[in-house]
Amino acid sequence: MSQINGGHIAAKYMQEVEKVEKVFTLSGGHIENLLDGLNEYGIQAIDVRHEQAAAMMAHAWSIYKKQPGVCLVTAGPGFTNTLTGIANAFLDNAPLVVLCGRHPLRDDLTGALQEMNQIDVVRPITKWCATCYDIKRIPEYLATAFRQAVLGRPGPVFLELPPDILFASMDEKAVRFPVKRTHQTVVRPHDAELREAAAIINGAKMPLFIGGSGLGMSDGDPQFKTFIEKIGFPFALINNGHGVLPDSHPLSINDGGFTGVSAVAPQADVIVAAGIRFNWIMQATKLFPDARVVRIDIDPTEIDRNRTSEVGLVGDCGQVFEALIPLVETGRHDAWIEKARNAYGAFMATETEQKNTPSDPIHPFRLVARIMEAVGPDAYYVSDGGDTSYYGMAGFLSDNRAGVLSPAGALLGCIGTGIPFAMAAKLAHPEKPVILLQGDGSFGFNAMEFDTMVRHNIPVICVVNNDCAWGMIKHSQEMSIGEDRCTCSELGMRQYEKVVEGLGGFGALVTKDEEIVTAIQRALASGKPACVNVVTDPTVYSPATAMFYQNLSDF
Repeated sequence: MSQINGGHIAAKYMQEVEKVEKVFTLSGGHIENLLDGLNEYGIQAIDVRHEQAAAMMAHAWSIYKKQPGVCLVTAGPGFTNTLTGIANAFLDNAPLVVLCGRHPLRDDLTGALQEMNQIDVVRPITKWCATCYDIKRIPEYLATAFRQAVLGRPGPVFLELPPDILFASMDEKAVRFPVKRTHQTVVRPHDAELREAAAIINGAKMPLFIGGSGLGMSDGDPQFKTFIEKIGFPFALINNGHGVLPDSHPLSINDGGFTGVSAVAPQADVIVAAGIRFNWIMQATKLFPDARVVRIDIDPTEIDRNRTSEVGLVGDCGQVFEALIPLVETGRHDAWIEKARNAYGAFMATETEQKNTPSDPIHPFRLVARIMEAVGPDAYYVSDGGDTSYYGMAGFLSDNRAGVLSPAGALLGCIGTGIPFAMAAKLAHPEKPVILLQGDGSFGFNAMEFDTMVRHNIPVICVVNNDCAWGMIKHSQEMSIGEDRCTCSELGMRQYEKVVEGLGGFGALVTKDEEIVTAIQRALASGKPACVNVVTDPTVYSPATAMFYQNLSDF
């Protein structure tokens, strides 16, 4: 009679049923048998230096691969170290599966090592959480976790696996795996709502389509392409929806970044918003107060959140587009699109000049332009930091799905995400260059993951926008309390590239405009994880800082 332990059952289920390729983890005693199971069943374990990075990498994997990312951590501090990553995934609606060790069930209330009530801590920031108490039910609980992560509005789930069941064994022939099914149930808007939405779309004179993460997570790419090209609306794809259609598409206004949306939206008479929340970033009530709004979202509670919609269509984006296509008329809005591009072109005139003009010290917009010159649109770009996130969103263009991400710009405002996201991008797309634009402050959160990159051969190119400060905070303090009273916002000049060199990667320090392209090309040619540390102008700040300051000044 062949025996199999609980850890191996979990790994076998993930490999055979869920087809999990990679698990992001950091070792620990409570999860030893599950780690061994990953090895036994051919699932690659990417072990990091801090559990926060494991959760963030799994979050990013779910975006780049459109499948749940899996994070495995040990109990106690291993669990608490993941909380920021889980919260970020929760607010980003990312299907993250967190598998976590626990103190033994037999030792409850004895003061066992790492004994704590993990479930009640994590419950508010997950879609579903549970503890498995029986080795026979491990496949059932895993099936539920993966199903909960992706059905409806995606989000993180949490499953506790105590060592009592991971180390226990049972007859392998008695193990039963649930059958994985693809559910065909469709939530479809009422025909009257579809007709009303089509009438608004058909009557638009100055329209704008804005697509977000819900569009990115949908399987409706062909339907979106057919829909948008039929109605002829200019579109901006942001958040995790960026790249569903390439930035080079003739209807795209993504070359203006969010600045383009900010310039065009106030003039629009009709806004179609798909899979995007009207939160503080969108400023919907201020950005387009007079437009007629059609919203598409899988979550009915979002349809009128912060801004009442003229029509709300509840359902998966792709399925809603499919229902609308026969009802909408073929539209051409060439004159409006030209006017819109002229509008945000004028709005961005200063930024454009900064991108095109060498400067000493280097302007961050110029840095982004030079990165694009060195690498081009067939790459994956991630930006991380305060002002740095804005510079990346405004300047990077990609022809790849999710080719430009700024995870720090999500609802949690979580900086430090850049290195884990860039690592996941490279693992998901090893044939493409992955460029991370990183603030010098946010570099410090996960800098030791360059060791992970070296060990696992993940050659990400990290370009540090080094203004020697927590720039967004520093400039906000200058506006609010005065230059002579800035507190805890200066970092000083640090040679971060030497940290990466010391860990086995490539490093280069750049202080002149003419050195940027060459340094990036050398980094790419090295085939190693790389840090190109670019000293930039410490006096400049982005429009995001002005918005941040304005939000604070409203109190």
